Amino acid sequence: MPITTAEVEHVALLARLKLSPEEKAAYTEQLNAILEYMDKLNALDTTDVEPTAHVLPLRNVFREDVVRPGLPREKALAGAPAASEGQFKVPRVV
Repeated sequence: MPITTAEVEHVALLARLKLSPEEKAAYTEQLNAILEYMDKLNALDTTDVEPTAHVLPLRNVFREDVVRPGLPREKALAGAPAASEGQFKVPRVV
């Protein structure tokens, strides 16, 4: 079921995008090409293919979670543009 220019215009409206007629035509063509490719993929026999979330096996590459001393307050505040009473001073947000 191909995408129509009216559907592209509707999605552009929802996304608050102002598209030129050339852009509408280009997006319609590109989206239809994507859907055609998806139809080709849907035609493949995947009965013997195991479902996966990733093509390659994943492993945790993080370091061990070891408790270490933190940055001293004075050193952390040394690079701050403004500090007050041992805390970062930031502009008021209303």
